[in-house]
Amino acid sequence: MTVARREIRTVLVANRGEIAVRVIRACREMGLRTVAVCSSADRRALHAELADVVVELGPPEPAASYLRGDLIIKAAQDTFADAIHPGYGFLAENAGFAEACAAAGLVFIGPSAQVIRTMGEKTAARAVMEKAGVPVVPGSLLPQPDPGGVFDAAAVGKVCDKVGYPLMVKAAFGGGGKGMRLVQDRAQVVAACEAAAREARGAFGDGTVYVERYIARPRHVEFQVFGDSQGGAVHLYERECSIQRRHQKIIEETPSPALDAATREAMGKAAVAAARAVGYEGAGTVEFLVDAQGDFFFLEMNTRLQVEHPVTELVTGQDLVRAQILVAGGAPLPWTQEQLSSRGHAIECRVYAEDPEDNFMPSLGPLLLLREPSGPGVRVDSGVRQGDEVSLYYDPMIAKLSVHASDRRAAIERMAAALRDYPILGVTTNIEYLLTVLGHPAFAAGRLHTGFLDEHLPGWRSARGEDAALALAAAGAAELGGGARMGGVAAATIDPAQPASPWERLGRFRHPGLG
Repeated sequence: MTVARREIRTVLVANRGEIAVRVIRACREMGLRTVAVCSSADRRALHAELADVVVELGPPEPAASYLRGDLIIKAAQDTFADAIHPGYGFLAENAGFAEACAAAGLVFIGPSAQVIRTMGEKTAARAVMEKAGVPVVPGSLLPQPDPGGVFDAAAVGKVCDKVGYPLMVKAAFGGGGKGMRLVQDRAQVVAACEAAAREARGAFGDGTVYVERYIARPRHVEFQVFGDSQGGAVHLYERECSIQRRHQKIIEETPSPALDAATREAMGKAAVAAARAVGYEGAGTVEFLVDAQGDFFFLEMNTRLQVEHPVTELVTGQDLVRAQILVAGGAPLPWTQEQLSSRGHAIECRVYAEDPEDNFMPSLGPLLLLREPSGPGVRVDSGVRQGDEVSLYYDPMIAKLSVHASDRRAAIERMAAALRDYPILGVTTNIEYLLTVLGHPAFAAGRLHTGFLDEHLPGWRSARGEDAALALAAAGAAELGGGARMGGVAAATIDPAQPASPWERLGRFRHPGLG
């Protein structure tokens, strides 16, 4: 099969934050010219400063900037870009945007619009997977409600009775936990369907819902897949993503502590079959639920690069962004399945500016102090620097902290040490919460499931106390220098009677069970 090659010399990155920085750095290594887009709030952001050219799109609100596909395509044309990399989020899984790129003569670094559309519609994706022989959770599309949004109780009940209880009502378009309801019995079905449909309509513009058999205490295990325009398809092993809150992953690792060699091989083959079934091109992820018996079921396919791709890069030694760009230009996959292997163990923690003691509400404000950890096997993917501000307009993730070590226990220890060496002032973070998870005996034993945090850390409260918080503030003042100003805030005066290092008063962020 002969496929036309398309030379890519300039890439516009249609995103912001750490993923935009990640893509720009990969392009620079490849000798490619880069174009960043930004809102007025991001004019001095790291990704805007790293690119060769930057185009301001509009006001801070995403709907007026990063979600304006028309403005992004015009920016690409005005700066003579050949291709657009969407990153993840925003327009990454927008089939209309992929089509618009193609119509404008631009390479969309991702799968085709048809694939995005098919895999983004959950019931259509289920049908494709069933035809390809990939195991799916028993489920069914529901009869449509009347124009007022009211479901026919008898018709809905009949479908749900066949699927079996308990079951999940889910939005057919979208994800991220929106448009989902757990139903224990038939009496709850209609109310749950109507509530899920309303939420889905508000979040995704489409209120279509379907039902799936509920799997109790499942693991969430996903496989990284890659395809090319010549029909090649491979997987780059799995990621365990069971540590979630509100259906959002916060800790990911590879390999999964749950999979034996036979199950890993079977899931990998199923993931590749899923990619081949839709003629997938580029980086994608096939997500599975794994039950207590070790049986696995297709959950969904994300038609983009995942947030957690660094752990896969760490264990395989492959650059997934570089491969995305090569494949988008028409090149074959840079590896065969036999050439891919996994070495050691990697873990990623998402560090957020949020308050775990206040229902994980975002913590906004300037990053007065930010010192990233470093050392052997430590990687930080971030789009912010000291002095930047966490804004109400965007996701409050500060960075993805990833580590690689010889085995899982060593990786946990390395991650804990890196988190303890990650001082951040000006906002509240989830670092201590992450340390608590890593130090929990059930996590150490690999006894993970998607309800882990609700089961083991309900109503979590900080163990450091007020004295440690004051010590952290003193540490920040010491770093900033007596009387110095950062972000308009005056640094405090250090008491000479205290220990020379304010970190000593903080106890190096040590947590019970972590040393």
